[in-house]
Amino acid sequence: MLPALVLTAGLGKRLDPITRLIAKPAVPLGDRTLVERVLAWLERQQVRDLVLNLHHRPETIAAVVGDGAHLGVRVRYSWEQPVLGSAGGPRRALPLLDADTFLIVNGDTLSDVDLAAMHDAHRRSGADVTMAVVPNPAPDHYNGVAIDDDGVVLGFVPKGEATGTWHFIGIQIVSRKIFEPLADGVPAETVAALYRDIVRRSPGRIRALPVETTFIDVGTPRDYLAAAAMFPVVPADINPGARVVDSIVWPEARVGAGADLDQCIVAGRVDIPEGFRATNCALIPASAVSTGETVEIESGVAVFRI
Repeated sequence: MLPALVLTAGLGKRLDPITRLIAKPAVPLGDRTLVERVLAWLERQQVRDLVLNLHHRPETIAAVVGDGAHLGVRVRYSWEQPVLGSAGGPRRALPLLDADTFLIVNGDTLSDVDLAAMHDAHRRSGADVTMAVVPNPAPDHYNGVAIDDDGVVLGFVPKGEATGTWHFIGIQIVSRKIFEPLADGVPAETVAALYRDIVRRSPGRIRALPVETTFIDVGTPRDYLAAAAMFPVVPADINPGARVVDSIVWPEARVGAGADLDQCIVAGRVDIPEGFRATNCALIPASAVSTGETVEIESGVAVFRI
């Protein structure tokens, strides 16, 4: 099977304040992190030669992934400074991806796409890029991809105007020649720039493949809460006298007696004191708050509404 570049370098701004503590792909989901679940899925699909690009909080990804041996894969890292984007990142990683064709997979999305079938479709089409898409489930929330009956990408549509379009789920098969003309070390984007130009100049080189799949997008704190509910709960340090409902408590956190938490994310080394009450909040150590930032802080706990 093809090698893969897993995109794990992003700043994760939509998941703030959680990404002040760790990179988004390193957030826990049950007994594994998000990125470990992505890599385990790739291994099951016979994709075992992987490159991860790193920028934001890189140590939090490297600490859980290492060389990938515990997941049955080989992992190498492509370092970015500054962060190079969805096209600049693949350009930087090309020397590590010793293949004319490779996969690019978002490191913050879970799915069960059949990659072998996708590869077959890519080869038959002769395209330079094949993007996995599903009917756009939330046109006001997600940008859209417009395609014709043969799967040729006609254009990209901004959210709010994307009714009737398709949603790109962050899995694609690409030719290295798409990225080779880019300057190494210069930030660049695919859909927002490179792919738009290719669609305009050379119709047919970029195609979309409708797939039947479930996908979990861990984009915002609300998305993260919903995703966490789908995986087994890992025991945390929660006092028996606390009430914790529809929430996720990280292993290094502590929740004191009488605390009442509903739909909350308790992240990092934070100690929720006795009697603390919160609903629809991300609770992180106050030390993660920037000087001058207006955030509610109570007993060393920073409270962010979600």
